[in-house]
Amino acid sequence: MQKIYNRIEEIKGNVVTVRADGIKYGELAEITSAHGKSLAEVILLYEDKVSLQVFAGGRGVSTGDEVRFLSRPMMVSFSDNLLGRIFNGRGNPRDNGPELTENLIEIGGPSVNPAKRIIPRNMIRTGIPMIDVFNSLVESQKLPIFSISGEPYNELLARIAMQAEVDLIILGGCGLKYDDYLFFKERLEQGGSLSRAIFFVHTASDPVVECLMVPDICLAVAEKFALKGKKVLVLISDMTNFSDAMKEIAITMDQVPSNRGYPGDLYSKLAARYEKAVDFEGQGSITILAVTTMPGDDVTHPVPDNTGYITEGQFYLRNGRIEPFGSLSRLKQLVNGKTRDDHRPLMDGMIKLYASFKETLDKKSMGFRMSDWDEKLLKYGELFEKELMALSVNIPLEKALDKGWEILAACFTPEETGMRTGLTDQYWPKQ
Repeated sequence: MQKIYNRIEEIKGNVVTVRADGIKYGELAEITSAHGKSLAEVILLYEDKVSLQVFAGGRGVSTGDEVRFLSRPMMVSFSDNLLGRIFNGRGNPRDNGPELTENLIEIGGPSVNPAKRIIPRNMIRTGIPMIDVFNSLVESQKLPIFSISGEPYNELLARIAMQAEVDLIILGGCGLKYDDYLFFKERLEQGGSLSRAIFFVHTASDPVVECLMVPDICLAVAEKFALKGKKVLVLISDMTNFSDAMKEIAITMDQVPSNRGYPGDLYSKLAARYEKAVDFEGQGSITILAVTTMPGDDVTHPVPDNTGYITEGQFYLRNGRIEPFGSLSRLKQLVNGKTRDDHRPLMDGMIKLYASFKETLDKKSMGFRMSDWDEKLLKYGELFEKELMALSVNIPLEKALDKGWEILAACFTPEETGMRTGLTDQYWPKQ
């Protein structure tokens, strides 16, 4: 039964308040104003006062306009017809394709019962050595990419979308600049990956409330595909814009602010999305990789700080590459023992030598005399950054491991690497 009200008690920015009974949190309503009809979502209930966020904004809405509650939450269509399509934050087509209205599913549901989850055990190959070799991505993992504005994190997500060995990519854009939206669209089309991708995008010029819906829509669709046996990778850029949208709405609602003006339930809101990552027994999986930009490169900022407590590690994107120090995939030990027997020792040995290279750089910058060992480390660090760390490098895991041995052999003797003799006998490049 749909309820209709003809009096709006209060209008504050994009939020309107009416007095109504029997309304649920998250329920949709349709507001008819002089500018036409617009959807709104219930974002606060207090006694008989119902506050709604108007999707199209509060401009043009008057106190005498009609509010009709739809008796349902936000829903999105689910079918194979979603593949290759681009939608906005409400699930409406952005690509001039037909609107999909069949098989509607609710968004924003609860996370999966822990009893239905299985321990992550499969690696997702990306063709990026700094991920595959040093911080392997694992099915059902939830990982943020910590970065700052200006870093190529969208380029990194696009490469992962094109190269990741999964069945389906769901790409969510929160507050994207229009140029970034076009970049994703063109790269996926040129790479031939759009056919296995679904794109839900909210641009910076779209209504704020749609930004909050993008992760929920992405994850609701991902869960349905995972239950059909698909390995789904959800890529989101970026969760700081999502958090800022929550902050903006909380300020409009006069909520008591927490750290730096963010709402006090920021942690819970982020966790509710990240905890949707799951590996279903006998079915598919959902893996989440989401960009989190750090204002001022401050990892103690509320958004990255709270994110770090929820997720299973992080990738640090600095100076156009994934930094080996600070980046951590806590689940990599579950999979990199099943790849090749030299994976773990090579990973540990190369990072240890790279740390020594960094110390040598500090010595060189202070004017210390360089020893023969220091010169070897400087050569090693230069090769390591150029042939493995650079995001332009695109090689499979096995070739990346072979490349690691080639770099070691170009700079050191087998004894200087600290590797086991059995491994150097087997993998050391033959002269």
